[in-house]
Amino acid sequence: MTTHLDKDIHELHYNQIKQVLVDEPYASFLGMRLTKLGPGTAEAELIPSDHMLNSHGTVHGAIIFSLADYVFAAASNSYGKIAVGVSNNINFLSAGKRGETLIARAEEIKKNHKLAWYKIDVLNERELIATMEAMVFRKNQYFVDQVE
Repeated sequence: MTTHLDKDIHELHYNQIKQVLVDEPYASFLGMRLTKLGPGTAEAELIPSDHMLNSHGTVHGAIIFSLADYVFAAASNSYGKIAVGVSNNINFLSAGKRGETLIARAEEIKKNHKLAWYKIDVLNERELIATMEAMVFRKNQYFVDQVE
């Protein structure tokens, strides 16, 4: 799936790619922390606070979705090439609780020149909280220093 060019760009520009993804404004605002970044893969964590809960006292679905979407974005942009979400489908399997660490992991399933597909899992210390399947459109532009 990962071409030599994609992998080379990931390795050559790793620090710049990672910094762009770490500095993502919405993820930073929510307190998400990117913990792993590989070619087509990413992992992040979040410890939900009181303002992230719904009226039932569990983690709001929008927060879980946001964490899944963040690792989806990180994994799909890990080659330094601009990738934008086209579609996703999320399934909520269990409730998250305030104060427990949520971990999201994204893995590239397949990609070609224009599209790529990802599987994302969100877990807590005990169980799977949600799963997401998602697809991106891969633009021709890079967001790293000039790539030839």
